[in-house]
Amino acid sequence: MEKTEKATPHKRTKEREEGHVMHSREMTAAVCALVMFVLLYALLPLFTDQLANVYRVYLGGVFRAEVERNFTVQGLKGLYSSLLGTVAIAALPILGGAMVVGVTINVLQFGFNFTTKTLMPKFNKINPINGFKRMFSITTVVELVKSLLKLTVMGYIAYSEYMRALPMFANYMEFRLELTFLQLLRSALETAIKMSAAYLIIAGFDYLYQWWKFEKDMRMSKQEILDERKQTDGNPQVKQAQKQKMRRMSVSRMMERVPSADVVITNPTHFAIALRYEDGVDAAPVVVAKGADYIALRIKELARVHNVPTVENRPLARSLFELCEVDDAIPEQLYQAVADVLLFVFKQRNRLPT
Repeated sequence: MEKTEKATPHKRTKEREEGHVMHSREMTAAVCALVMFVLLYALLPLFTDQLANVYRVYLGGVFRAEVERNFTVQGLKGLYSSLLGTVAIAALPILGGAMVVGVTINVLQFGFNFTTKTLMPKFNKINPINGFKRMFSITTVVELVKSLLKLTVMGYIAYSEYMRALPMFANYMEFRLELTFLQLLRSALETAIKMSAAYLIIAGFDYLYQWWKFEKDMRMSKQEILDERKQTDGNPQVKQAQKQKMRRMSVSRMMERVPSADVVITNPTHFAIALRYEDGVDAAPVVVAKGADYIALRIKELARVHNVPTVENRPLARSLFELCEVDDAIPEQLYQAVADVLLFVFKQRNRLPT
C-alpha cells in the first residue's frame, strides 16, 4: 500500500506519545562539543590555575603527610571526596554549560516530550530477519557515509593543524614547563574548536536528512487516513445517515408548524416561506417554515390542506429565503412588503389586528 499522504495531526500526536520524534543526535553532539571547547578555551587561564592548585594541594608533600597521618578507610574517603569536589568545581562551568546547551538543542528540535515507552523492550529489534534488513537499508548506507565523512574531515583538520604547529614545537623547549603545557593545551583546543565547527556543518546536513526521513516514515496511505477518520470521527456513511435522519426530523418538525402560519409567500415554484404574526406576542412577523423545490412544494400542499393563504411574490419570497432562517423575525427592510401582504390576507379573513 503506497504511502503518499502527509501525516495527520492525530498520528503525529500519537507517535509523539510513543516517543517517535524528529531528532538529530549529530546536531546535539556537535553543538555540545563546540560549546564545551569554546568555554574551555575562554576559561583556560582560570581552569589551569585550578588544576595547578589541585596539583599543589593534593600531590604535594603536605598532602602526602596528611595521607600518612590519616591512613584509614574513613580518612582516605574524606581526602578522595575532597579531591573529587575540587576537580568538579573546576570542571562545573564547562560541563554545566555543555549540558544546558544540550538540553536546549533537544528542546528546540522536538520540545518537551517525557515518555517511558521508548524504554520498553521491543523484540522486533532482536529479530535476525529485521536485523538483516537493517544492514542493507538506506539508513545504514547514510550512517556509513556520514561516519566516513566525519573521519575524513576530522582527520584532515587534525593533520593540517599538526603540520602547521610542528615548526613551533622546537621553540617550546626554551619555555618553562607550565608555559609549554599551557601553549600546547591552547593549540589543542584551537584544533578541537575547528573540528567541532566542521562537525556542526556535517550535523546540519544530518538534521535535514533526519527531517526528510522522519516525514517520509510518517507518511500515510489514503486507506490509513480513511480508517483513522472512521475511528476518530465515526464512519462517514453512518454520519451521513445520521445527518439525513436529523434533517428529516427537522423538516418534519417544521412542517408541523405550517398550519399555524398566517400566510405562505411563494416564488411560485422554487421557494415557499410560511409566516406567522400574532398581535401582542410577536414584535415582527416570524418565519415558521421555509424551503426550496421539494420542501417548498410540501409547504404549499400543507397550506392548501389547512386553508393557509398562499401569496405569490417572487422578489419578496427570494429575499425572505436568503435573509431569514426558521424562527427568525423578518428583517426591518422587509417590514413594509410583508405588512402589505399580511394586511391583504387579514382583510380577506376579516381579522385585522387591533
